Amino acid sequence: MKLNLKFIKTKRKEKGYSLQYMAKALGLSNASQYYKYESGYYKLKADMLPLLATILRCKIENFFI
Repeated sequence: MKLNLKFIKTKRKEKGYSLQYMAKALGLSNASQYYKYESGYYKLKADMLPLLATILRCKIENFFI
């Protein structure tokens, strides 16, 4: 299955969360590191998905195409 990065970005923007907020919430060092995950430069790790779903208030299934 492929991750729907557009969904993740859209959901983050709907919630009004900044890249820095997301980075901090996921335990990443800075906004640019989170941006690289969201834009596909880095692959999201499986253990990040439950936390990401909680932050964005959605189901993990929504992350997949």
